[in-house]
Amino acid sequence: MTDLTTPFRYRGSDGQALAGYRWSAGSAQPRAVLQLAHGAGEHAGRYRAVLQPLLDAGYVIYAADHRGHGLTSGISGLGDFGSGGALACVDDMATLARLAREENPGLPLVLMGHSMGAMFAQSFILDHSNLIDALVLSGTAAPGPRMPGGPNSVYKTPRTDYDWLSRAPAEVDAYIADPFCGIQFDADSAASFAALRERPASPDALAAVKPGLPIYIFVGDEDPINHRLERIHPLVANYRAANLPVDLKVYAGGRHEMLNETNRDEVVADLLAWLDATVDRLEASGLGAARPDLV
Repeated sequence: MTDLTTPFRYRGSDGQALAGYRWSAGSAQPRAVLQLAHGAGEHAGRYRAVLQPLLDAGYVIYAADHRGHGLTSGISGLGDFGSGGALACVDDMATLARLAREENPGLPLVLMGHSMGAMFAQSFILDHSNLIDALVLSGTAAPGPRMPGGPNSVYKTPRTDYDWLSRAPAEVDAYIADPFCGIQFDADSAASFAALRERPASPDALAAVKPGLPIYIFVGDEDPINHRLERIHPLVANYRAANLPVDLKVYAGGRHEMLNETNRDEVVADLLAWLDATVDRLEASGLGAARPDLV
């Protein structure tokens, strides 16, 4: 089986040029589409190798570098969302979902967001849930402000400023060595992201979400972003109160980047098992078919 990586450029609704990627294992008949939204201070390329088992299982993956990140910004524009702010990134995700739908008619489409990308995805489903068939959230938490002192402040004697990402020193070091990682937002971009993080996910706000949207949330119980799960349970409760089915997977000892943790193989295998079971149900019910009412 031949792995295919296809970089491409596409444009947001405001004309902004964006860096996109299409990854596949070259299978004649792909099973489903996974759309990836990466986290803050990183880029989509970090996910290519770790998600190889999904490609081998027949999933086509569409990813993009958000505004202010990776090859969308280039080194000179890192940390700057531009005039549209964080909400423009959410709109870009809708543009990419439409493109993935057009290129893969009839296939189920699952949106997966990590960290900042998960916050974008939480906002995405309030406005664009009809574009997707299922949702995966990683390294996420309920809407709200960041913890005082920053995520690394939970460690008394951290080896690096990014120990909170993973228990695997090699993964932390690779992050630090990557020139597109560890960036800082400019003031306007930070403010726009803070406003988006506080967008409510109450049952009333979730009433517009497509009924029955399957949701999978996987987190570590030592991830400071979720405050030892204190900010996970309200999110799950709100989704369930809105009649959205949620499967929650918690990994003992896991930190923020479960896809780069010491038990990464287990995490990816669990993700693939959930995707396969969900796609089976979608195919059985015909929900993955292309629809004329996509918004």
